[in-house]
Amino acid sequence: MLEELKEEVCEGNLELPRHGLVTWTSGNLSARDEETGLVVIKPSGVRYEKMTPADMVVVDLDGTVVEGERGPSSDTASHLYVYRHREDVRSVIHTHSNYATAWAATGQPIPCVLTAMADEFGGPVPCGGYASIGTEQIGEQIIEHIGHSPAILLAKHGVFTIGPSIEKAIQAAVMVEDVAHTVSIAMQIGTIEPLPQADIDENYERYSHRYGTAAASQGVTHA
Repeated sequence: MLEELKEEVCEGNLELPRHGLVTWTSGNLSARDEETGLVVIKPSGVRYEKMTPADMVVVDLDGTVVEGERGPSSDTASHLYVYRHREDVRSVIHTHSNYATAWAATGQPIPCVLTAMADEFGGPVPCGGYASIGTEQIGEQIIEHIGHSPAILLAKHGVFTIGPSIEKAIQAAVMVEDVAHTVSIAMQIGTIEPLPQADIDENYERYSHRYGTAAASQGVTHA
């Protein structure tokens, strides 16, 4: 069942090591089928280079395995909590990418000091509290603290991203690691100052509603 979605979820998971966001068997990606509401998620403990679409696990929103020869990811409960509370989310990703996870280790949000951050995240990348792995507590922290950002850090743990598609969730995972790296370097060079909120809002509005459109490419703005 859901063979096409299994292929998409498998390929999405394989994108994570290609971008250097995970190592060995860490991290996971899932996606929700809009028609059935079922979720396809990475299996637990399988190395990425050995993973195939047939290894993907199908679960319902209560966590019952509907199809799959392997156990689902240990983060399944967290993913499902997000899906139950955010109908707009179609894909959830968890990574331990180095620089973003270093920020998570400190329990601090990544301050919005770059226009790229204002574009993608609409402000600082938030940081939720510590929560036990394998429980809904992580999902609770995500829903409570993520706001309109597509990415959130979890204290002492790592990174979660969400999106209306697998591609957008991967984009957020790539971007949060990229800006975490840049901000970390900038702090070694000198003092950083957050962007003014008005500039953050302006950049976020432009990127969210006009970036990549024909009007934007022609320099046309809208009220």
